[in-house]
Amino acid sequence: MGLFTKDIETIDDLFAHQLQDIYYAEKRIVAALPEMIQKSTTPELREAFESHLQETKNQILRLEEVFRLNGTEPKAVDCPAIDGIIEEADEVAGEVADKAVLDAALLAAGQSVEHYEIARYGTLIAWAKELGKDDCASLLAETLTEEVAADKKLTAIAEQGVNRAAA
Repeated sequence: MGLFTKDIETIDDLFAHQLQDIYYAEKRIVAALPEMIQKSTTPELREAFESHLQETKNQILRLEEVFRLNGTEPKAVDCPAIDGIIEEADEVAGEVADKAVLDAALLAAGQSVEHYEIARYGTLIAWAKELGKDDCASLLAETLTEEVAADKKLTAIAEQGVNRAAA
C-alpha cells in the first residue's frame, strides 16, 4: 500500500503515526544494545552503550507520556528503517574477526541509530509545535538533546582511539 496507512489524512495523524514508529524503534534499540555491549571490547565504547541503554529505557517512558498527552495509548508500528539499521549492524558485526575493527563497526552502527533518532525526533518536535502540543514538544526535545549528546560521545570515542586502532 505504500509508506503509510490510509488512516493518515492530517498532520495530527502523521504525528501519531511517527510517535508509534519511534516507539517501536526505541524498543528495538533496547533489545539490540545488550548484544552490542557484549561484543564491544573498548571500555569507553562499552560504557557508552551501557549508559545509552538506560537512557533509552527512560526515553521509552518519556514517549509513553507523550502518547498520554496526545490522548492515545502507547502503541508501536513496525519501523523498517530501524530494523534495517540493526540488521545491517548484526551482519557486519558477524563478519568481523579483528576486535578493533569490530569496535569501529559497532560504533558506526551506533551512530547510524543515533542519526535516525535525531532526524525523527527533530521532525516530531516541529510537528508538535505546529499542532500546539508544546508539552509534547518539550518532552521530545529532552530526548533529542540526549540523542545528540550520545552521537557526540560516540564521535569522540571514534576519534580518540577506536578508528586509529582499527586502522
